Amino acid sequence: MGEIKGFLKHKRQPVGHRSAEERIHDFSEIDLPLTTEAIHLQAARCMDCGIPFCHGAGCPLDNNIPDMNEAVYKGQWERACRILHETNNFPEITGRICPAPCESACTLSISDEPVLIRHIEYQIVERGFQEGWIKPLPASKKTGRRVAVVGSGPAGLAAAQQLARAGHSVVVFEKDEQAGGMLRYGIPDFKLGKTIIDRRLAQLEIEGVEFQTGVVVGKDISAHYLRKMFDCICLTMGARQPRDMAVPGRERGNIFFALDYLTAQNKLCAAEPLDNVPRINARDKVVVVLGGGDTGSDCVGTARRQRAKKIYQLEILPKPPDTRPPDTPWPTWPRIMRTSSSHEEGCERRWSILTKAFAGDNGNVKELHGCEVEWINTDGNWKLKELPGTEFVLKADLVLLALGFLHVAQEGLVQDLGLQIDAKGNVIAPSYQTSEPWVFAAGDTISGASLVVQAINSGREAAAAMDRWLRQGPQWR
Repeated sequence: MGEIKGFLKHKRQPVGHRSAEERIHDFSEIDLPLTTEAIHLQAARCMDCGIPFCHGAGCPLDNNIPDMNEAVYKGQWERACRILHETNNFPEITGRICPAPCESACTLSISDEPVLIRHIEYQIVERGFQEGWIKPLPASKKTGRRVAVVGSGPAGLAAAQQLARAGHSVVVFEKDEQAGGMLRYGIPDFKLGKTIIDRRLAQLEIEGVEFQTGVVVGKDISAHYLRKMFDCICLTMGARQPRDMAVPGRERGNIFFALDYLTAQNKLCAAEPLDNVPRINARDKVVVVLGGGDTGSDCVGTARRQRAKKIYQLEILPKPPDTRPPDTPWPTWPRIMRTSSSHEEGCERRWSILTKAFAGDNGNVKELHGCEVEWINTDGNWKLKELPGTEFVLKADLVLLALGFLHVAQEGLVQDLGLQIDAKGNVIAPSYQTSEPWVFAAGDTISGASLVVQAINSGREAAAAMDRWLRQGPQWR
């Protein structure tokens, strides 16, 4: 423990943001990092619990949070950086966009506000880069084994780095122009500046990871080529199949999936060609975002920066309570009302809303027809009931579907490899090994859409499983 009774003396100090009036005019990151003195006091709040639920129950990576906090409190920043990187390949990513389940599991959150874990992590890694403590760690000896990683999101990058450090020759294939996957194309720049990704990619390249971008595996190169050229492969393509909705008028123009919208803006920010991504702009439009999660929030913030006239965000589920409800007790992730920085910039939010139809003219959407619903629990099963007399019509020039993601895209490589999939459409990979022994998989490819921190952990564990298999010999040949 850094400071005995520090949790009684110091209150949690939230991370500030640039003012909404300023930040909506650009796509730069919005956080205002705390001072070193403030971080010292925030680290002092850690109680060094006998059972640290923050990393045992909260963090999928099992980050050693109490030791990390103690090191920061004592001014041992390099030691803190070393502790953090023992379990997390990309703390600069999780320190920015992870929802911080570790903080929900913090013992302090039972009756007080939790330790500021995520921002302490952010401060550690940024100081580590500034001071030169974060250096490439190339393998001292090569194994002679060749591994392909398909997809360069958090799971793919974590797997690639771990495999390269184990001495294997690693090639990462990415279908987009630059590596990073959802980190680069699905997360807005105001949450994650892309130079942050580039900085870490440079480290991976020095460690021996080769990146081949603009390559669609299964189309540009075949499954046969992969088997011929590599000892094994790891699939980390993510869960890119979006959830759609079947309502009258869905075929009208100006109704897009959220990821297409976010990808288009990220490419524009990076001065990349849009290629097959539609050019979508919310300027002077009434925008309706369907879906109340983080992706929907990202659409709200993006539309605000594109000068939308009006923004609505509609959610079919009921409005969450302000405090932790009994059905999500500590230390689980609480189902509570959350307001993002994007919401603060201007958005009308509505809950328990069912979209009934889209209407318009000249082929484009102009109206959303909906109604309010009530959720009824019948024998443990929740069902929605439309409320009579609550029908309404919203003007809508642009509709963005942020309804979540179902599973990995199955056409192409997954089908070509003949892999088994489960009832939800995910690739089956017990212990990260698929039905084809030389094919491994990790991240959202096997779990469905999940958190970045879980993807990193999955990539690390898959790399360990592949390393063990490779060192046993080429059984499949």
